[in-house]
Amino acid sequence: MNIGEVSGRSGLPTKTIRYYEDIGLIHPNRSGNGYRAFSETDLHKLVFLGRARALGFSIEDCRTLLALYEDDSRESAQVKAVAQGHLAQIDAKIAQLRSMRETLSTLVASCQGDNRPDCPILRDLAGAADDQK
Repeated sequence: MNIGEVSGRSGLPTKTIRYYEDIGLIHPNRSGNGYRAFSETDLHKLVFLGRARALGFSIEDCRTLLALYEDDSRESAQVKAVAQGHLAQIDAKIAQLRSMRETLSTLVASCQGDNRPDCPILRDLAGAADDQK
């Protein structure tokens, strides 16, 4: 398969596929004229990587997961540890987003939103900048 075909079948842009090759996640063969020639195995890896990235795994996590996937002697505990680490990061991000939402919601509720110049949102933002000095 050429890069256009593997892109269509994997759902990944050609630029992403080239990037994955550049960083060593996939290793397509090269034909005599230098064109990439992708196998079904390459396609399967690209689908795997696309799904892992859609779940928010980092490139390094994807590298680890792909290595574990290809290792028949792996222990599922190794895979679970990577996934648990990522889940903890997601939980931390959700907590941070909830805190941000609560703060912003309070600020929006305290702003009259009328034609007067007084704005508690701007006052709070300016106070946060003053605190960092």
